[in-house]
Amino acid sequence: MIRIAIQSKGRLNEESVELLRDAGVTIDEQKRKFLGRAANYPLEVLYLRDDDIPEVVADGSADIGIVGLNEVAETRADVNIVRRLGFGRCRISLAVPKTADYTSLQWFQGKTIATSYPNVLQRFFDDKGIKASIRVIKGSVEIAPAAGISDAIFDIVSSGGTLISNGLIEVERVFESEAVLIGGKNLSAEKQAILDSLLFRIDAVSDSRGKKYILMNLPSDKIDEAIRILPALRSPTVMPLAAEGWCSLHSVVKDCELWDKVEKLKALGAEGILVLQLDKVIE
Repeated sequence: MIRIAIQSKGRLNEESVELLRDAGVTIDEQKRKFLGRAANYPLEVLYLRDDDIPEVVADGSADIGIVGLNEVAETRADVNIVRRLGFGRCRISLAVPKTADYTSLQWFQGKTIATSYPNVLQRFFDDKGIKASIRVIKGSVEIAPAAGISDAIFDIVSSGGTLISNGLIEVERVFESEAVLIGGKNLSAEKQAILDSLLFRIDAVSDSRGKKYILMNLPSDKIDEAIRILPALRSPTVMPLAAEGWCSLHSVVKDCELWDKVEKLKALGAEGILVLQLDKVIE
């Protein structure tokens, strides 16, 4: 049995549960308790505040956890970053009132900055040689300048809409974050084997995201050109059709490249192009 700590609510909770579900680990969210157990896998789920997860994994109360990299950096917990998971992307940035006469980082000399991430900010200021007063605030950091609590803020930014609505502008991106799978440093051989099995599943799910399965009919004399346009995991699948001079070509393509490649394949004479959602990619 292995225990995983995940965020108790919010977007990171939803995406963590979705990842586990896609990896074949069933968690009954309808009957959720502080500590639950997967129905079909040797895994317990511990629901916590995100800022508690790194320390709980570090002290062995949980074996692994899914949390934002920003929380790992802030707590400086002694854990391993096992996998970057690619979701929950955000950044921690410095923001100032839009009326401020801001020209460079030196503006922060002697200023007061409100933040929930004092350790990350202090390390950044130390590196840049900036001496400022850091005021720790838990929640609603963006209102601090308007309330006269601070001159600026250091906070998580996703779209930037919250900053704009509070009369702030982002002036320096300091830390890029995403969800990560963290692990303790003293897992038993049994728990490591379960983790390795879970990682195999997670990697298969992650590798399928952002990709599509594409198949089409193509003149046989255009196959070499098509393969140059559409390389696959190892090599595209090519099968002859009953119609003489025609083949069926199957491959995998990234979402961001799909339409450009489809247009080039159409120009080669490709017909009957089908694009399908990938569920898992197992290598």
